Amino acid sequence: MPITHTHELDAPPNLLALYGKAAITGIGRRGGSLPSTVYSRSTVAIDQEHLARYAKVCGFRLTDQLPVTYPHILGFSLQVKLMTDSDFPFPLVGTVHAANRITQVRPLFVTDAPQLRVHVENLRDHPKGKQFDVITEALLGEELVWHSTSTYLRRKGSGSSGEKKATEAPKAQAEWYVPDDIGRRYGEVSGDRNPIHLHALTAKLFGFPRAIAHGMWTKARSIAAFEGRLPEAYTVDVSFKLPVMLPSKVGFAGVRTDEGWGFELFNARTGKPHLSGRITG
Repeated sequence: MPITHTHELDAPPNLLALYGKAAITGIGRRGGSLPSTVYSRSTVAIDQEHLARYAKVCGFRLTDQLPVTYPHILGFSLQVKLMTDSDFPFPLVGTVHAANRITQVRPLFVTDAPQLRVHVENLRDHPKGKQFDVITEALLGEELVWHSTSTYLRRKGSGSSGEKKATEAPKAQAEWYVPDDIGRRYGEVSGDRNPIHLHALTAKLFGFPRAIAHGMWTKARSIAAFEGRLPEAYTVDVSFKLPVMLPSKVGFAGVRTDEGWGFELFNARTGKPHLSGRITG
């Protein structure tokens, strides 16, 4: 078993500085083993003004219970710090967020002050390159109340995986207009100011014709559509498909299953998939 190096931080890392570091130092990283570092913060108080802005951007109602995706935001700076450390094997820029699973063991409330922990694990081969998981946990005392697995893909070469099978899009139960500033608005509340999300000009530097929406915004917006119909404890899994170009109109469809809900987010005009998910619990 590798020796774990745990670092307790008194304050959230500076994300602007970390993105600058990523742009400068990421070039030249060619893989290797994952670090055993754990970053943590204790008694993270909930900023209710920030929570209100997050809820507005993502479509959640404002209540005393945190949206299930909100702890991801609380731990995001720890994730970026870990992924920009000198011993991390892959550059942050160009690493693709492929999937995310969140389990809410019990709700978190605005009066809670959880401990947050972040580490990385499970480096594995993938047909397009390498995958690994970033694990974020929220604890109250010794009780694990929330945890998340973000799966990232580091492409090798062109990353081509062959022809994709065409699938028929479900019938939209709702259509949402996604404005061209949603990347900047979500970036402001999440701290995720990756240039591919902010402006068309900066997105073009990374091969996108226009700015694209954050994957975790599309997940949050989808979950917000189920408010009032979910249990207190559940798991929500999503796979991120094609990016949502900004601006755009998307279709949303959710269906009851024996285990909970299935849902899809797709281009309202072409039917091409953006996100596929399921809620169980």
